[in-house]
Amino acid sequence: MVLNEAAGALDWMMDKSVVLGYSKLGPALRRAWWPADPAVGALVGRHVLVTGASGGLGLAAAGGLARLGAVVHLTGRDAGRLERARSSLLSEQPHAHVRVHVADVSDLAATASFARDFAAEVPSLHAVVHNAGVLPPKRTTTAEGHELTLATHVLGPHVLTYGLRDLLAGGRVVVVTSGGAYGQRLAADDPEYAVGDYFGVTAYARTKRMQLVLTRLWARDLASDGITVHSMHPGWADTPGVTESLPRFAALTRRLLRDAEAGADTAVWLTATADAIGTGGFWHDRRRRPTHYAPVGIETPEQVERFWAFVRAQTGVPARDEIFPSGA
Repeated sequence: MVLNEAAGALDWMMDKSVVLGYSKLGPALRRAWWPADPAVGALVGRHVLVTGASGGLGLAAAGGLARLGAVVHLTGRDAGRLERARSSLLSEQPHAHVRVHVADVSDLAATASFARDFAAEVPSLHAVVHNAGVLPPKRTTTAEGHELTLATHVLGPHVLTYGLRDLLAGGRVVVVTSGGAYGQRLAADDPEYAVGDYFGVTAYARTKRMQLVLTRLWARDLASDGITVHSMHPGWADTPGVTESLPRFAALTRRLLRDAEAGADTAVWLTATADAIGTGGFWHDRRRRPTHYAPVGIETPEQVERFWAFVRAQTGVPARDEIFPSGA
């Protein structure tokens, strides 16, 4: 959708001001010009997998997808929380199709196994929404030796996406990232955050920057399968991820926080829209956004390729062009 000059200028100003764009004021104003909602029943009979869906943005996204008719698959680490999430969705939408799967995306071997089992159960997959997230207060490593935010936000999603690649042919991948990525450069030289003092918020933002880069890499590599890939950030949403992990920030901005449904709106729209939006984009409030706040600190092609090689090596999951070399 092309905005008129006045709407485009206001949208740009809101985005650059951060407070106007990221708070609940963003969707309240932007609804006047953003693209139309997906058609009623747009996802009837289509399967969509949402990770980290036992609460917050993931649960809100699952609810929005269910309302459009999707068969929604919820994943999370806690079986009890997943069942409560399922019950919550069904209490609001008694005829919704909701399935739960206990899965920890930070466990790479288990994620690969889950992808195989899921592919054997589901005939085809319209989309996977990568929402699972963590913000540990101190540096923590998984049993496989990876820094936890990296495993959860980057390595595990890579394993899952490529494990479901054949099932996703012609489908979509949506990555729920964060505006915090604007504050970090691509850490191609130290992706495991092994050097220097560790701060959870920094680790979170570093891996969110990696997700923006990974979105473009996946889009490039999976285009031959007809799979489109986009990332989005939800703005400042009133979810446990904010209120529990960033209590001081939540206290200062509480009156400005958008609800979880508004935060998840663009993820739902990207999953269901029939609009021609291409692939490889970074979105907020249904509009494509720049991946850097200003033209500084932009990752070089060499850094990007080094990061891409690291992800493939650590996951043991090659890119498609490594399986089917050009001209083979």
